[in-house]
Amino acid sequence: MAHNVPANPLSEAVGYQLKRVVTLLRARMDEALRPVGLTVPQYACLELLRQRPGLSNAELARGAFVSRQSMNLVLRGLQERGLVERPDSVDHGRARPAQLSVMGGAVLDEASALIVAIECQMLGGLSESQHYALCSALNRCAENLE
Repeated sequence: MAHNVPANPLSEAVGYQLKRVVTLLRARMDEALRPVGLTVPQYACLELLRQRPGLSNAELARGAFVSRQSMNLVLRGLQERGLVERPDSVDHGRARPAQLSVMGGAVLDEASALIVAIECQMLGGLSESQHYALCSALNRCAENLE
């Protein structure tokens, strides 16, 4: 029994193409970050802390697209390596704000250069206006789904 679903080749399916790009990007990022000793979630955490020092575990988890439990492990590992600093206790509340250490900033500088190179390769052939349009369109798609 035939279904009346219009043919939609995968080359025209936005969701498929997004997943394809995300999968390829993640693999390239994993490969690039391995020599620096970072995972993608660790890199995301460090980058978030550079841009917004003092974020809590929950805020970092949201920003890195991982669970709070996973971020807790990420932060603990980064702290043990001396890349992130957090107070042992806080005056009020439970959130222990994190910040980059000097060593964390140096590792992040190296990692960021690798990630920027991958992003430049990914965006190769796109003009500045196409880059802006792509970011704008993806932002709109995310807002539509939120």
